[in-house]
Amino acid sequence: QFKLVESGGDLVQPGGSLRLSCAASAFTLNNYNVGWFHQAPGKEREGLSCINGYSGNTDYSESVKGRFTISRDDAENTVYLQMNGLKPEDTAVYYCAALPLMAGQSTCHAGDPDFRSWGQGTRVTVSS
Repeated sequence: QFKLVESGGDLVQPGGSLRLSCAASAFTLNNYNVGWFHQAPGKEREGLSCINGYSGNTDYSESVKGRFTISRDDAENTVYLQMNGLKPEDTAVYYCAALPLMAGQSTCHAGDPDFRSWGQGTRVTVSS
């Protein structure tokens, strides 16, 4: 069954770090773009980062550039989001999603509205 499962969310103090995981089953992540999104209470879902399954090229939103790093472990079939310098405004439910690659595609866009196959989300709370 085609599935994405997020994990790693937690309560963390401002300035702290977390690493989120997005594990895939029944499909191989290097045939997809994978994106991380978050949705804060009362706000729309926001694209944060993505990684291209073919090239490994990445993209980040301005709100997380320089603080968050996306990576992929092909052996584990998992995409990670390393989050450093967390701020209270990063408090949200974090989701990953996948989008099949088009032939020859080597880029991704963090806010791509075509991402699909969403996981169930993992909650991150940044508070002292």
